Amino acid sequence: MTGAYDVIVVGAGIAGLTSAAYLAKAGYRTLLCEKSQQAGGLVGSFMRQGFTFDAGIRAFENSGIVFPMLRQLGIELAFVKNPVVIGIEDAQMTLDGANSLAAYAAMLSAKFPDNQADIAAIIDEIRKVTGYMDVLYGIENPLFMDLTRDKDYLFKTLLPWLLKYQVNIRKAQRLNEPIVTYLRRFTKNQALIDVIIQHFFDKMPTFFALSYFGLYSDYSYPIGGTGHLVSAMVDYIVAHQGELALGTEISQIDLNAREVITRDGRCFGYCELIWCADMQALYRAVDDTQSAPLGQRVRKQQQKIRLNRGGDSILTVYLGVDLAPSYFAARCGPHCFYTPSKAGLSAIEAEPWAAVLADPARSTADRKRAMKAWIRDYLELTTYEISCPALRDPALATAGKTGVIVSTLMDYRLVKAIDDAGWYADFKDLCVEQIQAVLEKSLFPDLSGQVELSFCSTPLTLERRTGNSGGAITGWAFRDDATAGKLPAVSIFRKIAKSTQTPLPHVFQAGQWTFSPSGLPVSILTGKLAADAVIRQLAKKSRAGDFRDDQEAHR
Repeated sequence: MTGAYDVIVVGAGIAGLTSAAYLAKAGYRTLLCEKSQQAGGLVGSFMRQGFTFDAGIRAFENSGIVFPMLRQLGIELAFVKNPVVIGIEDAQMTLDGANSLAAYAAMLSAKFPDNQADIAAIIDEIRKVTGYMDVLYGIENPLFMDLTRDKDYLFKTLLPWLLKYQVNIRKAQRLNEPIVTYLRRFTKNQALIDVIIQHFFDKMPTFFALSYFGLYSDYSYPIGGTGHLVSAMVDYIVAHQGELALGTEISQIDLNAREVITRDGRCFGYCELIWCADMQALYRAVDDTQSAPLGQRVRKQQQKIRLNRGGDSILTVYLGVDLAPSYFAARCGPHCFYTPSKAGLSAIEAEPWAAVLADPARSTADRKRAMKAWIRDYLELTTYEISCPALRDPALATAGKTGVIVSTLMDYRLVKAIDDAGWYADFKDLCVEQIQAVLEKSLFPDLSGQVELSFCSTPLTLERRTGNSGGAITGWAFRDDATAGKLPAVSIFRKIAKSTQTPLPHVFQAGQWTFSPSGLPVSILTGKLAADAVIRQLAKKSRAGDFRDDQEAHR
């Protein structure tokens, strides 16, 4: 055996970093394993030719979690506010809480003048859901507060909040219907629905989708780029005697011996294990021939996994541009969701690519031409998330130049089929070319000739880099019937504490695959919940006198 630890954490995304930080803070011998050569998962930054780009998430939504977590750990990072702009064709507005919804309604009404009554009704729904979710995220999460010391917070903030929370979270979670279906109650104009929702994930629940109009005003950006958070947490773990093993893929778990075996044959013992990586990989690593009833529970979870798939992924084009940040500040701001055409994606056929690529009557060249035509149309109509890091921190680009990150939702299955067909490189080139052309016709007319650097990341890139099945960025795909018991993860917020439990003895879980829907705040929250559960378990063993026996047995 290579070594034995109190706790092994698998997966150094934000959930794994959170779990490992709290375990190291508590004094437990902790090993954090990551299959990639760098920590962070979907949070990270990198530099190319003087431009710093964010590899995953573009900004941080606090949600009463991120800042309290950093404060509790004593990690100091500088942040700036991250205003979010929404644009449609030649119009745009900045979201700044519920008060800006009137400006959003005015922009929609200008684009869809025949649907003003529909728009007013939809805006009322957004206000209602934003109010529900404000209660959920409106205070600093008590999990990251010392309630024994802060009596004012306990009695003046937390207890009154709990009463509102119980009422509002139930109201919000009744709105579990897919957003596209829900909005059809208020308007028959599918193009209007498209421009409101097509930067949301497929079948996203209504309460989650509409709450974003309030949450956008809660975004902040760390000076130095999003990867600065990862660096700070890694430094914290190492400073508290935690160990980080990069390039270490766990391929097998021996539940009886309480050992993990790496892809290259190394073996590490543990008293407790927290799995923060892809859930499919967890159940591939576990022997499903366990004796009943454990084997039955494992096979039941494996069946749920087979019946579901990873959620939406994204395609991203990175541009290094010889135009000053002020040029982009005037046209999109630091962070923008931009729809170049109000026609919406319903103007083209939805997902015809599976039939096209499988049609034996078409030649390879004909299939490729048809797919390229559809992709060009898709990129003309889709909604883009545009981020300019140098508009938050000027040090993130050479003076007088700007790095621009342009992303759009992209189906992993489409890109995988293209890769299997042998024209993946052509597809990437097409996307870079077409996205630049779309933006030059609309937001950035001076782009031509000013692009010094351009390259593309796809769902396949994300899958390789993060280990997330299907390049998923929020865990599991939403389903029309995504209710408790049908997903492999907990999907009811008031039951989130149960999301860290597994049917496997001495194995906990955290991160994007354990709760749905999931983003950065939920990953941090589940990481902390898992760490707390393990700390309680180890403390209980210590009081019983068998914790040290466990340690000795695994050395």
